[in-house]
Amino acid sequence: MELTATLRRIERAAGALATASVVRMDESLPWFRELPAEQRSWVMLVAQAGARSLVEWLGSGGGTTDSTQEVSDEVFATAPLALARSISLQQTVALIKVTIDVVEEQVSHLAAPGEEQQLREAVLRFSREIAFAAARVYARAAESRGSWDARLQALLVDALLRGDSPDVLASRAAALGWADAPPVAVAVGRSPGGEVSAVLHTVYRYARRIGVEVIGGVHGDRLVIVLGGAADPMAATEKLLPGFGDGPVVVGPAVPSLDEATDSARAALAGYRAAPAWPTAPRPVPAADLLPERALAGDAEARRRLRHDVYAALVRAGGELLETLDAFFAAGGTLESAARALFVHPNTVRYRLRRIAEVTGFSPLTPRDAFALQVALTVGRLDPIVPAGVPGPSQK
Repeated sequence: MELTATLRRIERAAGALATASVVRMDESLPWFRELPAEQRSWVMLVAQAGARSLVEWLGSGGGTTDSTQEVSDEVFATAPLALARSISLQQTVALIKVTIDVVEEQVSHLAAPGEEQQLREAVLRFSREIAFAAARVYARAAESRGSWDARLQALLVDALLRGDSPDVLASRAAALGWADAPPVAVAVGRSPGGEVSAVLHTVYRYARRIGVEVIGGVHGDRLVIVLGGAADPMAATEKLLPGFGDGPVVVGPAVPSLDEATDSARAALAGYRAAPAWPTAPRPVPAADLLPERALAGDAEARRRLRHDVYAALVRAGGELLETLDAFFAAGGTLESAARALFVHPNTVRYRLRRIAEVTGFSPLTPRDAFALQVALTVGRLDPIVPAGVPGPSQK
């Protein structure tokens, strides 16, 4: 089937068809009217390229029923890739439909006598091919954008771990569309492996389901996730666990904004490094619950917290609490034996143990808390607290 005469008519009418299509888009698609003038001009260029593509497609045999000729993706090359970010695939399909409707309405004027039905059938096949071409363009744009976003997120996570200035964090976060919804927390676990973009896509999918913001990066075998807008970061991380590989997942403390997330990231990383020392730890586990392991692994912040928040608190509360705790541990956690060693009634020991729990947040009667208290006592005595105004060992 040849449409030689019809092809000449379509070539002459190509410009008018493109103009009529854009006018129809403006009339029938409210969102199209709201586009900036630059983007509307891009659509005009695509419409003109589409008219030329129809001529080329028909001329190369695409109009025949047994042809396998595809429409080239080059029809969309006249507009920058930014158009694919501004207009969704669904909206692009709507634009294509309007254009095809305009062409179909003009079939009686475009087709040579006797070729009207053949042109209508060819236009229907062309509309299918142009839709497939659009889908290919959007798929490539999404793939490219995913790779770029993955690199940008990796840079942001690097900046967090390094403690870069808030301006650096803000600019990189803004490029990713981060809304900085409070609170913000960082979770660290093992990466499941594979393409970074695929790993992050899985995390995003779960994050969308629970309505939280995420930025992620894969560093070696670690997956680092920044969560925003999760009222309970621990509960949110639990919903994201399918995106992590095997092994511990540690969540840093919640902070008000991304500017302060470096502290959360450092705590989570320190906890992740120390987590193997607690094989039965819950998953996920707060970084704060790993303070004793972190201190033993050399984390200066964990040592500082145990020294100031636990040991110093006991010192301030009075010597009898420290004395009781030492006696309790020396007695192997047996309350009556500790009472005999201290020459007090067991109820006195019980009272003091309750006071220790109130002062430090750790109960000596709980094995896990007792371990944290023992490490805190050790750290506190190795790194003695220097009273204000008294020079420390390094200052003498």
